[in-house]
Amino acid sequence: MLATHKTHQDHKMYRAIFMLSSWGFVIVIASFLFLYAGYKLDELLGTSPNFMFGLFFLAIFLCIGRLYQDAWRRRKDV
Repeated sequence: MLATHKTHQDHKMYRAIFMLSSWGFVIVIASFLFLYAGYKLDELLGTSPNFMFGLFFLAIFLCIGRLYQDAWRRRKDV
């Protein structure tokens, strides 16, 4: 009985660690993709780093917002 309870706690801990690492991966990938899209848009329109920085910060803002929303939903489930 104790071993089963221990493994369930281990799975919950590993699940939380996996979710945080996957969100970190999503933030990095999204910020680089938006940064590249902004760079190409700036190159096309001739604007300096306007779209590049704007889309970069938009990606970070949206990813952190989704992370917060997911954490808030999971907090209610526990």
